[in-house]
Amino acid sequence: MISDKTIFITGGAGFIGSTLAGRLVDANHVVIYDNLSRNSLKDKIFKDHPNLTLVTGDVLDYESLRRAMRGAQIVIHCAAVAGIDTVIKSPVTTMRVNMIGSANALEAASQLDNCDRVLCFSTSEVFGQHGFHSREIDTTSIGHVGEARWTYAVSKLAEEHLAIAYHQERRLPTTVVRPFNIYGPGQVGEGALRAFVLRAIQDETIELHGDGTQIRAWCYVDDMVDGALLALTHPNAIGESFNIGNVRAVTTIYGLANTVVRVLRSRSPIIFTRKDYVDIELRVPSVQKARELIGFEARVDLEDGILRTAKYYRDLK
Repeated sequence: MISDKTIFITGGAGFIGSTLAGRLVDANHVVIYDNLSRNSLKDKIFKDHPNLTLVTGDVLDYESLRRAMRGAQIVIHCAAVAGIDTVIKSPVTTMRVNMIGSANALEAASQLDNCDRVLCFSTSEVFGQHGFHSREIDTTSIGHVGEARWTYAVSKLAEEHLAIAYHQERRLPTTVVRPFNIYGPGQVGEGALRAFVLRAIQDETIELHGDGTQIRAWCYVDDMVDGALLALTHPNAIGESFNIGNVRAVTTIYGLANTVVRVLRSRSPIIFTRKDYVDIELRVPSVQKARELIGFEARVDLEDGILRTAKYYRDLK
C-alpha cells in the first residue's frame, strides 16, 4: 500500500486517472494536473478531499508542468488525447500532446530530487489491427501513414520507447502499462461499453459501427487500477512494460451489445451503421508477464462489471 507520498497525476481528472486518485487520496497527497477537457473528477465523492490538489494546466507547457510537479515522489502520466472520434478529428493535436506532452512529463520527473516511480500509460492499439494473446515482447504493428487513427498508436508507442529510454540512460524508475479496453464508472469519451450502457438504461437504440464482429477483451476499471498500483509498487516493474486486461471477458462487439441488453433487461434495439474508419479487428492480451512478475490478475467478470457501471450512471441522475 502506498502511503505518506506526494503523488502527481497528469490527466488525473480523466477516467482512469481520477479512479486511481480515489484509491490513493486518503493516505497520500495527490496533485492532479489536467486541462479538464474530459472531467470525470467533478462527479467523484472525493473531489474536495483535503489531500487533493487540482492544478489546471497543459502537459505541452513544460515550465508549468515542472513547477506543479515539484516535490512529487511518484509520477503517474495519464494525460493524452484518446478516443477514435477525437483522434481522427485532430491527429496533429493527438501526436503533439501524446509525444511532446510525454517528453515533458518524463523530463520534469527526471529533475525531481526524490522520484520513487514514474508510471506511463500506453495503449493496446500498439499491436495494430490483429492482436491475439499479444505479449509485451511481440512486434508492434502500426497502420499506413495517412490513416489518422494510427496517430494515437504511433504517439503512444513513442511514449513507451521514451519512458524505457529514460530508465536505461538516466536511471529514472519508469514503468509502462498497456490498458486493454477499460470500462466502468466515470468513463468519459467515446468508449463503446459506456455508450451501450447509457443507451440500454434508457431503452434507446444501440448503434454498432460495421458488422459487429470485432473482438475485444474488456477490463473493468478497478482491475486496471489494481494493475497500475502493482506497477507502481512492485520492484520487478521498474524498466518494464505490462499488458493490463481481462482475458476472460472476450466477446465480439455484437456479443457485447447483446450482453448489455440482456444483463440490464433493456428493450434497446441493436442496429448496424456504416463505419468510415479503419478498425481493430482482434485485440486480446496475454497477461502472463504481469501475472508472473507483479502478481496481476483481473477479478471482475464482464456481466458484473456491466451491472456496476449501469448502477453508477443510474445513480448520477
